[in-house]
Amino acid sequence: MSTETTTAGGPGGAPGTTVPAKGLRAGILDLGDSVMLGLASTAPVYSLAATLGLIVAVNGNYTPLILLLGFIPVLFIAYAFRELNSAIPDCGTTFTWSRRAFGPWAGWLGGWGVALAGIVVLANLAQVAGQYLWLLVGDGSLAANKALVTATGVLFIAVMTLVNYRGIRLGEHVQRVLTYVQYIALGIFALAIVVRIVAGAPEGQAFDFEWFNPVGAFADPGAVVHGALLALFIYWGWDTCLAVNEETENPSTTPGRGAVISAFVLVAIYVSVALLVMMYATVGSEGIGLGNEANQDDVFLAMRDVVLGPWGWLIVVAVLASVLSSTQTTILPTARGTLSMGVHGALPAKFGEVHPKNQTPGFSTQVMGAAAIAYYVAMSFLSENLLSDSISAISLFIAFYYALTGFACFWYFRGTLRQSARNLWFRGVFPLLGALLLTAAFFISAVQMWDPAYGDTQIFGIGGAFVSGVLLLALGVVLAVVCRFLPATRGYFTGEPSAASPAAGSTSR
Repeated sequence: MSTETTTAGGPGGAPGTTVPAKGLRAGILDLGDSVMLGLASTAPVYSLAATLGLIVAVNGNYTPLILLLGFIPVLFIAYAFRELNSAIPDCGTTFTWSRRAFGPWAGWLGGWGVALAGIVVLANLAQVAGQYLWLLVGDGSLAANKALVTATGVLFIAVMTLVNYRGIRLGEHVQRVLTYVQYIALGIFALAIVVRIVAGAPEGQAFDFEWFNPVGAFADPGAVVHGALLALFIYWGWDTCLAVNEETENPSTTPGRGAVISAFVLVAIYVSVALLVMMYATVGSEGIGLGNEANQDDVFLAMRDVVLGPWGWLIVVAVLASVLSSTQTTILPTARGTLSMGVHGALPAKFGEVHPKNQTPGFSTQVMGAAAIAYYVAMSFLSENLLSDSISAISLFIAFYYALTGFACFWYFRGTLRQSARNLWFRGVFPLLGALLLTAAFFISAVQMWDPAYGDTQIFGIGGAFVSGVLLLALGVVLAVVCRFLPATRGYFTGEPSAASPAAGSTSR
């Protein structure tokens, strides 16, 4: 059992704090690994394939501008993550930082937001992975077999949970292979589009700078807001590289740099690929047009045979690799978040245990995988429409914990903002603006989801996405109250030591 601690302090007079050494394998990841994890977690190929058509349906040719607008609050929050990590490189991220800034209740709910978003999105990833695997077999009809797809999705979650359980280095190797597969396949797809455009695609459209004209786009402010909300959340996931900060070289600096770099790489990928696809397929509502409702579930799938011919299966492989990659990396932050909560006494001591050989959050990883499987199976057989709507509600969970992180950054560093222009902008202005924008996104999304016509279900005349989102967030409040009175965790809320409190770095066998 180790009780070592490391003291971290950010540059420019940032308040430092003590971070418990949890027994994770320190220094195993470098900057390249950190960036790769940030990119992989967003499932960029799948995110773009599944979202591009929806944005085009709302914003047409202004889609590239919308992708840039959605990136702005994400970048601001990336700076908040970077600055907080420089002072408190704890794998609990939002949980730890919110607790330091606002107290135990904010910290607990921030940790719940991270875990909740991860568990719900794993259900979506499992569903897509199951479908896309069987699209590669025969004529693809097996992808419509509900029981087979569900069983396959469960298997994928179980395998990726095992990969994470066995060690961060094994997980990094798996990530590297999946990342190479998806980007090579996406590169071939993009190159094929370029060749066809150069050869003179008969139904394509030429690039136009008007696509980036904010005056034209804001002629319909409602469409801009709607499109930006859709674009905003395709960037989610880059913060995984912060959750493995204690396993990264120079934990107070490298993960933050990785987060910012991966965010910029993502926007470059999204905008450039979107431009190519728009120029070739157009935003029309016929054929492979991005505005065709029949293509909105996956615009790449609709284009694969036209662009790649007999090699169309490559883009299916790209999406599958993207989803599997994100499945593995989504488990990382949820497990490490609950590990930190266990170490700090916000959850029972068992969550704070680290496997002595694998040096991973053994119990937390197993619990997160099991919770995702249970949620996926229950929702799949209860109602696939309700599962779809609960996945739509992820935007609420992401906006909640990203905004909380932005506010925590501003408040935690408030005493250092006048020390330099850098502090003012990167610890104050940008995080606060990002938090305010995401708070607005939270309420706008909630209002949209309230509409019974939103999504596939309605409950008591209210949109199912709103009800499921609010209920799942409210469940976090209930669980926090329960932990407040449990003997093992009440010390976290009261500040009093508890006999059941875990020691930092405890191990499980």
